[in-house]
Amino acid sequence: MSEPQSAAHPHHEYEKVLSESSSQVASFDLHDKSLLQKCQHYLHSNPAAVPLIVLVFSVLVFGILLGSKFFSAFTLTLILQQVAIVGIVGAAQTLVILTAGIDLSVGAIMVLSSVVMGQFTFRYGLPPTLSIMCGFAVGAFCGWINGQLVARMKLPPFIVTLGMWQIVLAANFLYSANETIRSQDISQQAPILQFFGQNLRIGNAVFTYGVIGMVLLVALFWYVLNRTAWGRHVYAVGDDPDAAELAGVNVRRMLISVYTLSGLICAFAGWTLIGRIGSVSPTAGQFANIESITAVVIGGLSLFGGRGSILGMLFGALIVGVFSLGLRLVGTDPQWTYLLIGVLIITAVAIDQWIRKVAG
Repeated sequence: MSEPQSAAHPHHEYEKVLSESSSQVASFDLHDKSLLQKCQHYLHSNPAAVPLIVLVFSVLVFGILLGSKFFSAFTLTLILQQVAIVGIVGAAQTLVILTAGIDLSVGAIMVLSSVVMGQFTFRYGLPPTLSIMCGFAVGAFCGWINGQLVARMKLPPFIVTLGMWQIVLAANFLYSANETIRSQDISQQAPILQFFGQNLRIGNAVFTYGVIGMVLLVALFWYVLNRTAWGRHVYAVGDDPDAAELAGVNVRRMLISVYTLSGLICAFAGWTLIGRIGSVSPTAGQFANIESITAVVIGGLSLFGGRGSILGMLFGALIVGVFSLGLRLVGTDPQWTYLLIGVLIITAVAIDQWIRKVAG
C-alpha cells in the first residue's frame, strides 16, 4: 500500500505548484511610441514612401518656380520619356540589388543587345523580328554568365559584373566596328526596331510606347515580387541566403534566374533605346549602369538586399528626371544637377541606415 501512496505524492505536489502559481496574464510593453519612432516604423514597412514624398515635393517646388512652363501635361510626360530607359534598366538592377548583389554590366548589355539587333538586320539580312529575338538571347546569355559566376563559383557580384562590363563593352565596339546605323535606314528597312519611339497623344500629353513599356514592366514586377513565391524568395535570398537555404529555397537557382532575367530586361531596354534615339549606336547609353544604381538608391532600396520596392526605383528615376529638366528650365548650370543628385544619393543611404535600425 505504501507504493501507491508514494506514486501519488508527486501528483499532489504538482497540483500544489499549480494552485500556488501566478494566474496573471502575460503582458507586453505597450508604451506609446514617439512621433519619430512611428515615422521610422512606417518608412520601414513602406520603403517607397520616402522617394514618393521627395518626388511630389520636387514637382510642387518646380511647379511654383516655373508655373505652367513646368507644370504642364507636355513637360511632365517629357520627363517620363527621358527616364524610360533608366526605368527599364533600373528594373533589372532592382532584381539584382534585392538579392544583395549589384550589376555594373547592365548598360553594356543593353547597348550590345541593341547593336546585335541592328547588325543582324543590316549586316546579315535577317528579318528584324528574328534579329530582335537574337538581341534578347544575347542579353539573357550575358546575364546567365553573371549568374553562374556569382551563384556557382561564389565570386563577388561587384567583381563579376565589373569584369563583364569591360568584356561586353569591348565586344560591343569590336563587333560593331564603332559603326552607327542611321535612323533613316532603320525607318525605311526595319521600322519595327523603332517601335518604342512611336507615341500616343492624349491632349497635350505625349506618351511614347517606351514609356508605356516601362510602366507595364514595373507593374508586372511589382506584382511578381509582392504576390508570387518567386518574388518572396528573391527577398529571402537578399535578406539571409543561409536562412533561405534552410527554408528550402534553392539559392543558386534563384540567383541564376535573377541575373538571367536582368540580362533579358536589359535587352528589352536596348530595343527601347533604338526607338528613343532612332539609330543603333555603340556609344549610346554608356552611363546606364550608374544611372540605374542612382535610381535604385534614391528609390529607397537597400544595397544590403532584402528590402525595397520596385515602385521606389521608378520614383527615384523620376526624381532625377524632375531635377534634370527643372534645373535646365530654371537656367542653372548643369553641374548643379549632378551636385544635387549626389546629395540625394548620400541622403538616401543615410535614411536607409536610420530605417534599418528598426529591424535591428
